[in-house]
Formats: sequence, structure tokens, C-alpha cells
Amino acid sequence: MIKKSLKAFYVGLVLLLLYAPVLLLAVYSFNSVDLIGTWGEFSFSHYVKLFTEPVILEMIGNTLVLAFAAAALSTVLGTAGALGIYYSKKRVKRALNGVSQIPVINAEIVTALALAITFVAVGLEKSYFTLLIGHMVICTPFVVLSVMPKLKQMDNSLYEAALDLGASPATALFKIVLPQIVPGIVSGFMLAVTLSLDDYIVTSYTKPATFNTISTYVYNATTKGNAHTAETLSSFWALTTIIFVVILAFVLVANLAGSRKKEGTK
Repeated sequence: MIKKSLKAFYVGLVLLLLYAPVLLLAVYSFNSVDLIGTWGEFSFSHYVKLFTEPVILEMIGNTLVLAFAAAALSTVLGTAGALGIYYSKKRVKRALNGVSQIPVINAEIVTALALAITFVAVGLEKSYFTLLIGHMVICTPFVVLSVMPKLKQMDNSLYEAALDLGASPATALFKIVLPQIVPGIVSGFMLAVTLSLDDYIVTSYTKPATFNTISTYVYNATTKGNAHTAETLSSFWALTTIIFVVILAFVLVANLAGSRKKEGTK
């Protein structure tokens, strides 16, 4: 009994430390004052500002479009890369597998600096294209890591049987292989979206001066802020709350669907 209580206390303490900052922002997102630590009145003013301020809406739009574009391209490239690695010979597979994991292990600042130097060396000015390439560089290896386990788990004999029955390699790929690894592709896409939304370092090194995402705007507002940016910054408390609630709802629905599926198979 004591051991169970200690385990529950430990888990609760860890969860509290993880989510306390988010919960704090959620509470103050309903505050009429723009300062944490000072409570005014219960208000939805930050949420109103979030959906009515043109600068904020533009940044959110920039961030979401960039994230989904980079994730879609990274998913295609990462899935193709995972297939190439999986069906390569042993020596080539080891080499490619090791190279694909370098951006995962490498410090992000090194990747960002290397990208910036490469763009300068080839004569590319900072633009949306260089920003998109930068996000694809950090997202694609994680897609590969998400797809590879599903390739190892699939029944490879089905692909060989399809070829024996007269299907072309392309037909067998799209009809047999891809349907078996869809969960890995979807998880890789979602992970790529999360990485792109969260990134600041690569974005700051590869973006044009006129383009802002949420991460770059928040950083600039906190380090070089003025009165206007301080007021605008408080609306991101509301954005944080919305993102947290949406993700929490998604996880709960996914867990409930998974538990119901398990009960249905029993």
C-alpha cells in the first residue's frame, strides 16, 4: 500500500512539474491584465485579441502553412528514404541508416549554421525556399525513424507473393507495402508538424527578414520588445491554452479508440 502511494505521489509530482507552466498560462489567459503575477478580472480579452489582431493571425498562418508544407514534403521524402534503406544491401543499409540519424543526434545550432553557410556558398539568399529546405532537413530524419519500425514489422512475403502473381514493383509497393506502413507514415507526419511548429533555431538562420513565425516573433518580443509587442505577446497565452486543449483532446480520443478496438478484438 505504501509502495503504491509513493508511486502515485512520484507520478503526480512529475506530471505537476511538466504541466504546471502550461496550466499557469492557461489560468492567466483568462486574466484582463497583460502581466503574469497580477490578477485583474476574468476576461476573454486575450482570446479576442488572438483572433482579431492581424499581425498575430498572419504569424499563425505563416507557422501553420510552413509546418504542414514541410511535414508533407518531409513525409514523402522520409518514406521514400526509409523504403530505400530497408531494401538496400546490408552494408549500404548500415551506412544510409547511420547518415539519416546524424541530424537527429547533431545539435540543432550546428545544423542551422551549416545550412546558412551552404546557402551562402551556393548563392541562395534567405527566402521562403531556404526556410522550407531547413525545416525539411530537421523533419525528414524523424519520418525515417517513424517508418522504419513499421517496415520491419510488415509481412514481407506479401510483397514477394504480389510480384510472383504478376504485379509490377510499383503496383506491389502502392497496393501491398504502403497500406501496411500507414501508421508509421501518419506518426511521422504528425511528428514533422510538431517539430516544424516548435523550431526556432533553424528558422531564425534560414528565414527572410520579412517573414515571422510564432517562435521567432515571441523570441524577438521578449528580447527586443516594446509596448505593442508586450500587449500582443499576452495573446499567446490563449494560443498556448488552445493548443494544449486540442492536443489533450486528440490524445484522449486516440486512447479511447485504441481501448475500444482492443475490447472489440477480445
